[in-house]
Amino acid sequence: MTVLKIQGKPSTAAMQALAPHVQRIYARSGVRVMAVVELAHSERTEPASDAEKEPSVTMRITSLEVPNPDQEGAIRAVQRALFIERTAVGTLDAEGEIELSKQTLKDAGGIVTQLALARLAAGVHHWRNYVRRVAASEKLTVGELHHELDAIAEGLDGVLGRFGADGGEDA
Repeated sequence: MTVLKIQGKPSTAAMQALAPHVQRIYARSGVRVMAVVELAHSERTEPASDAEKEPSVTMRITSLEVPNPDQEGAIRAVQRALFIERTAVGTLDAEGEIELSKQTLKDAGGIVTQLALARLAAGVHHWRNYVRRVAASEKLTVGELHHELDAIAEGLDGVLGRFGADGGEDA
């Protein structure tokens, strides 16, 4: 597995964005600071095939902005939505509806938008895995392949149906 490393010193621009906050950070031991950060690839290490080392990529902080107290809630909401989308897990029930896992429901905290995003992500993950299983099968006839594609399209229509998609033909 490739190891990710973050280079020690942020860029000058990132340090300038942090400068107004340094005194507050210093004054409160253990403080946490929300930030919007851009990372840029700075180095790649590819060990020889017979070396017992992991490949690695190093990123550096090139841009960074710290929200003011009034903006912090919005940044936290974005972070939460991204986390829920990344970790959403669910299964299909008998009617083809997505049932989110208890952990995903707990993480979403009942917020409608986050639940909708979690259902969409779980549905897409399910049908992506289904497509991969179908694609890996080398013994499907053309008719069986058409049947599988119809099942995938119907499944995706079910996932999109919750989001107002009309299920019509694409142009």
